[in-house]
Amino acid sequence: MNEKDWVILQTIFEERNISKAAEKLYISQPALTYRLQQLEREFDTMIVARGKRGVEFTPQGEYLAQYARNMILQYRNTKEYLQNLDKEIRGSLRIGVSGIFARYELPAILKEFIEQYPNVEVIVKTGWSVEINHMLHKEEVHLGIVRGNYFWQEEKYLFHEEPMIIVSKKPITDLKELPKIPRVNYETDQTQKTLIDNWWEETFDQPPTITMEVDRIDTCKEMVLMGLGYAILPSICLKEDEDVYKIKLTNKNNKLLTRSTWLLYRERSLSLSAVNAFVDFLKASQKERE
Repeated sequence: MNEKDWVILQTIFEERNISKAAEKLYISQPALTYRLQQLEREFDTMIVARGKRGVEFTPQGEYLAQYARNMILQYRNTKEYLQNLDKEIRGSLRIGVSGIFARYELPAILKEFIEQYPNVEVIVKTGWSVEINHMLHKEEVHLGIVRGNYFWQEEKYLFHEEPMIIVSKKPITDLKELPKIPRVNYETDQTQKTLIDNWWEETFDQPPTITMEVDRIDTCKEMVLMGLGYAILPSICLKEDEDVYKIKLTNKNNKLLTRSTWLLYRERSLSLSAVNAFVDFLKASQKERE
């Protein structure tokens, strides 16, 4: 059993489907099945049971999959440690990033960082913030950039706070009329949805008139720019020169409702020069903003 076998077992365990695992690994399904059969002969045990809905791991298979995951982590950590023995800032940097931050902020940040540290290999995974939090707990990434507050016992740095804004093509002169105005809604993570819903319930005694439901915040913004309704958006996705009217959300105490962006990481990860450099770089860029 070698490094390729660890990756094969871990991928099948995650996908629970031979075809999807083969596609993810860029190998043919027969080749993957053959190697799995070889592993079963090597360990003289059944690793998976095939069914109509995919594959199920036997107890022995689950043990081997966990072993494979541990070996992948140990190999990766050893490789990174050896790379870090050099004084030069180099090696791999694995980042998990909230999708919206990755869309509007990350490209410029990475461009500048890579120009400054060309020998660092940056590996990015994006998703909902809750998914990034899970990646951190499973040590799939060195650090995470998440939107909203998530439980994390180790290092946590408030990178950015921005207001939530009512955005419309036409001016809204009286907020009391908002429940009657068409609203464009979009899919978002639970923390932002809760923030908006709580503000609405605190402010109005009737539900919003949601006329459109879209899956992406970019689509929602385009609908607003076409005058098809208003939306409640985080300011991260808005440009200063866009021709829209903006009203910052405030609660009953006239306090701004804001959306937080957090940098999460483990203190021991700072022993890796690439991780330490990126954390310092982000903190310095945040101070420049302020």
